[in-house]
Amino acid sequence: MKPLGLIAGEGVFPILVARGARAAGRKVVCVGLHGNYWPELKVETDYFQEAGILRIGKWVRILRSHGCDEAIMVGRVKKSLMYDRWRYFRYIPDWRTIRLWFGRLRHDKRPRAVLDALADELASAGITLLDSTQYCKDQLCTPGVLTRRQPTKGQWMDVVFGFELCRTISRLDIGQAIAVINRDIIAVEALEGTNEMIRRAGELCRTGGWTMIKVTNGPEDAKLDVPAVGTTTIEKLYAAGAGCLVLEANKTIILERTKTLELADRYKIAVVGYDPSRPELVPPEARASVK
Repeated sequence: MKPLGLIAGEGVFPILVARGARAAGRKVVCVGLHGNYWPELKVETDYFQEAGILRIGKWVRILRSHGCDEAIMVGRVKKSLMYDRWRYFRYIPDWRTIRLWFGRLRHDKRPRAVLDALADELASAGITLLDSTQYCKDQLCTPGVLTRRQPTKGQWMDVVFGFELCRTISRLDIGQAIAVINRDIIAVEALEGTNEMIRRAGELCRTGGWTMIKVTNGPEDAKLDVPAVGTTTIEKLYAAGAGCLVLEANKTIILERTKTLELADRYKIAVVGYDPSRPELVPPEARASVK
């Protein structure tokens, strides 16, 4: 098999992808995005080189020079830094990025538009982006309650109430998560990212017990922007007083799944894999109370 390209941002997700791909017999050629990737990633790959976030031309050169025609792009990028006063010095784009930014993306720089344009730009260079869950399917969120801790009736009501609202916000390209309690939205994720939204929700809801719902952006998410949670998410939720975490089933990654769910149980946070096509998984009284 040809080497697999890995374009890596922050977090453990790229590490899990690299391990899975190598276990499947593929060499991994990694482009670590400057200021984002975890240093531990270097020892999990066969070749590693750092590149700037806006140096798409360099990504292509690294991957193509090592024979990669397929790649996976995963990991968080600190989007909030894109709007500080030093952004033009921190993120110096190459010509390929400039052409994309002021050409196709001139009138639409929403996250989804940027990711779609990036995927097309890589494809034009002979690099196809793959489903980023391909080498870590065992980490996918499955339907049902995944912890020993069960949601309360009120939390189930918030799940049914908030899930479609969250999907609407995601389709509008605002964010992929909301915080809700007593069928009232207390926080919405935007540019700041999930962790900051969790912190803000905790400040707004001092009584605790609120529910976080996190969804995907659409059918193409598996290639571009798979939602992922892990132990850090659980720690943040606990610190902010959350009582329930709801993830879109079969479309969300639970990083280090066993460890993350054990931590959620320790902190008495219920974790639910929600599938709206499986109403039988929701207690009848919760469904009826929201109608």
